[in-house]
Amino acid sequence: MGQKINPTGFRIGVMEDWRSRWYAGKAEFKDLLVEDFKVRQYIKKRYSYAGIPKIEIERTRDAVVVLLHTARPGVIIGRKGAEVEKLQEELQDLTGRRIEIKIVEVNRPEIDAQLVAEDIAEQLQKRSSFRRTMKRALDNTMDAGAKGVKVRLSGRLGGAEMSRTEKAAAGSIPLSTLRAKVDYGFAEAKTPQGHIGVKVWVHQGDYLKMEAGTDGHDAQAGQVSKKPKRSRKR
Repeated sequence: MGQKINPTGFRIGVMEDWRSRWYAGKAEFKDLLVEDFKVRQYIKKRYSYAGIPKIEIERTRDAVVVLLHTARPGVIIGRKGAEVEKLQEELQDLTGRRIEIKIVEVNRPEIDAQLVAEDIAEQLQKRSSFRRTMKRALDNTMDAGAKGVKVRLSGRLGGAEMSRTEKAAAGSIPLSTLRAKVDYGFAEAKTPQGHIGVKVWVHQGDYLKMEAGTDGHDAQAGQVSKKPKRSRKR
């Protein structure tokens, strides 16, 4: 099962929380769902260069709270908060509701799957070699401390006449292990020959060990006692 579905969706309700947190009746549910989509689409299009991997939306009785996870918070906040106030006014005009924006900084953008996918797509649009781009992405993500990473490209790679799929992986990607924090990202590279789909899976570690604030190797070394090997008689 874990091999066939979105790793984030597979873990929602178990280890991950919902990206939209609100409740509505049948009459207004579809309108609010479309409104969430428009808000996310507008922000991603306006700040395509700011590195926004995730947008969370919470609705209260009085306002709509938008949590922007970004690797470059200074770009969105602007000088003396002018940029974020402008964005707040634009979203209020778009939705007709009172908007509150909260900025959440992404501490380790190198191992965020969405940001890695967008970086690969950007390199492909600049006509970089797809094999070299994949290898560089794998090396950079593993050097940043990821437990494993997998990249899959689909489309007319290298300008070939027939589309195909190429993939590369490093480390371990336990997709069926719910306690493993496997991040997933998707982006599209819009090349002159056609669109190239970029899928990235990044194994960031164990949810339980990350909550405890300890590194996986250190935790295992501290908890598991190593028994001395017995000498075998020949």
